[in-house]
Amino acid sequence: MSESLEKFNKLVEAFGELPTIGKKSAIRLAYHIVMKNSFVGIKIAHAIEEALGSIKQCASCGGMSEDELCFICCDESRDESILCIVENAKDILLLEENRLFDGRYFVLDSLENFNLSGLEHLVENGIKEIVFALTPSIANDAVMLYIEDKLSNFTINYSKIAQGVPTGVSLENIDLLSLSRALTDRVKV
Repeated sequence: MSESLEKFNKLVEAFGELPTIGKKSAIRLAYHIVMKNSFVGIKIAHAIEEALGSIKQCASCGGMSEDELCFICCDESRDESILCIVENAKDILLLEENRLFDGRYFVLDSLENFNLSGLEHLVENGIKEIVFALTPSIANDAVMLYIEDKLSNFTINYSKIAQGVPTGVSLENIDLLSLSRALTDRVKV
């Protein structure tokens, strides 16, 4: 790209750092914001600034929240006997958007930062079933076994989403029907 367009090139580079945005898409987005609709650019910049300043992890489930507890953890109408463990907060949004689950959630994030005491606290409050809604893989099978072992002193039924989800494919890339069937037809672990 031209060296005389340093600021434009920085914008393209910034867009290119986003997941699934390649060089051509980054150029298209930057061009649209700079040359076609600068108001959209200002609107996006403002929305990003507000989101970065107000969104944090829920103190209970690890999902996204603007308050200490997210709207799901505050919802008393949800089934408090079933807990869905997901890989990241984004997975909660997907399940909630499609109204596929009405229990509580727990975000795993990673085993290095695994909040075992937080999970135990949730389980102590009447959890009867844990559903693992993790991307099918050998590594995640090991994670499920690890969690089952750490919670072995509790009486809990374990299940995982059914194999309607291809191995190695993230939940965000699954069609609604497959995801719905996988959650509905979950299997005992």
